[in-house]
Amino acid sequence: MPVPHLTAPPRPEYPRPQFVREAWLNLNGEWQFEIDRSDTGLERGLRDRELADRILVPFCPESELSGIGETDFLEAVWYRRTVTIPDDWTDSRVLLHFGAVDHDTTVWADGTEVARHRGGFTPFTADLGDLAAPGRELTVVVRARDSRHGAQARGKQATWYANSHCHYTRTTGIWQTVWLEPVPRSVSLGRPRITPDLASGSFHLELPLTANLPGHRVRATLSDAAGPVATAESRADLGLAPRLVLAVPEDRRRVWSPVDPHLYDLVLEVLDAEGAAVDTVGSYAGLRSVSIHGKRLLLNGEPLFQRLVLDQGYYPDGLMTAPSDADLVRDIELGLAAGFNGARLHQKVFEERFLHHADRLGYLVWGEFGDWGCETGARDDNQRPDASYVTQWLEAVERDYSHPSIVGWCPLNETYQHLHDRITQLDDVTRGMFLATKQADATRPVIDASGYAHRVPETDVYDSHCYEQDPDTFAKTMDGLAEDRPYVNTAPDGRSWSVPYRGQPYFCSEFGGIWWDPEAVAAAGDERETSWGYGERPRTDEEFVDRFTGLTGVLLDDPDMFGYCYTQLTDVFQERNGVYRFDRTEKVGTERLRRAQARPAAYEGKA
Repeated sequence: MPVPHLTAPPRPEYPRPQFVREAWLNLNGEWQFEIDRSDTGLERGLRDRELADRILVPFCPESELSGIGETDFLEAVWYRRTVTIPDDWTDSRVLLHFGAVDHDTTVWADGTEVARHRGGFTPFTADLGDLAAPGRELTVVVRARDSRHGAQARGKQATWYANSHCHYTRTTGIWQTVWLEPVPRSVSLGRPRITPDLASGSFHLELPLTANLPGHRVRATLSDAAGPVATAESRADLGLAPRLVLAVPEDRRRVWSPVDPHLYDLVLEVLDAEGAAVDTVGSYAGLRSVSIHGKRLLLNGEPLFQRLVLDQGYYPDGLMTAPSDADLVRDIELGLAAGFNGARLHQKVFEERFLHHADRLGYLVWGEFGDWGCETGARDDNQRPDASYVTQWLEAVERDYSHPSIVGWCPLNETYQHLHDRITQLDDVTRGMFLATKQADATRPVIDASGYAHRVPETDVYDSHCYEQDPDTFAKTMDGLAEDRPYVNTAPDGRSWSVPYRGQPYFCSEFGGIWWDPEAVAAAGDERETSWGYGERPRTDEEFVDRFTGLTGVLLDDPDMFGYCYTQLTDVFQERNGVYRFDRTEKVGTERLRRAQARPAAYEGKA
């Protein structure tokens, strides 16, 4: 499969839209590549020689778009390319950024190791130091290891050869943009933390610095379409992360919401003792709040029913990598067109540009992690996520903290383990990830695990997953929330997985999943390798719409239910339960689904 000939690098857009510098160099495009099936490449000299194949970065080698298309297990893969540091990057430190590489990565520049990173969903950076002089040509080599053995945060990637059930083709190696960036050598800004404070009409900023220099200051300027709104300054020589408050005058306050997703422009600067800008970064911010009152989860103090859809972020030709930026936008637009106002970003940390578009379009998001992959088979100790789960999750929260579209965090999904009289590794890591998230972000609700095993009594939100297909039976199953007896997932034998419900905001965060494959011919037997969903397959469009309307209606009619999440936005390979096909074409008139969800929810009218 040859690498496509392109006149411009794929995915050319700026990869970090909420932390923008003018100078950067996109390294997407053709790289040398070689598969290392036994992970013996270092001993065999792959680091120091030309590689045998070519690949189109940022697409993973399993994908069609990469030009490789190898879907067998890849224990390790190698990449190699040369890059010339631009001549005008003087007096700068040059940073080599990787959006995501699956899973354990080592990076060398001219034979010197410059970075190591574990985790397939989160970004990391190599400081090239003195290797990156202006005009110098560097050889960058990357090795990515991705063993199918042992505990590893994989998301929906299959650990057996073929796609099956709800597991899909693997992603190995580079799958997000690779790029170079010069930053001032003396002092530069790190990623800011932007916290909206709707109650006071202000933004609180934390601006990490690489150094504290005498006489230096930081300055932030907030603007809207009419011009500057607020400015604040502080000394930059007394703290590692100076803090600023930008107070928005009442006549310039515009609240971010799905109805009006207003974003303020933000410019951040480090100024030297003479007032000249040493480092300048562009960003943006949305003024909104998320709060809890009893069972009510409120956006900007109001009970907005969350009509969410499960989005897994897979593409037929790019797998976990969207073929283009427009494809990210289209997925949000498809969700909105079908009547959803947001999504659970499921079993994957989506690339940051998706969140940027969600910010722009007013699309509510629950940030999640691809935690599947820690099963052991041991009785009553069957899941053992390790310390790397906490590390990777904190990297994700740090990257995405400032995006206003994110209204909640969910570090784990469908963990399952009997509650018994021993504290297990799953208990430790579940609580650790919950507490770490609360420490990293005190402004958003955190659910300890979506569905199945709630192990943290003080979790901010409680939920369940239920794929009952008959609306009447579904209504009886979900009944009881008003009396603090909500549906709670249990083991097949009835034993408990979760600590008791304590009156938190509650939603059904997975339901529906209707097996809707209009083109398939009805067949006897198990079709789970080629086409599956939940329940009996509808025979007509009308039957599908009626069932969709009935199931969503049950939850819309519950005055104590703050939202739901329907499974799912699109088909994914053999999983045929999307409201759209895998290629994003309609299965049924989208307007009919929109009408089913458009009526007021009882929750929104409750006093």
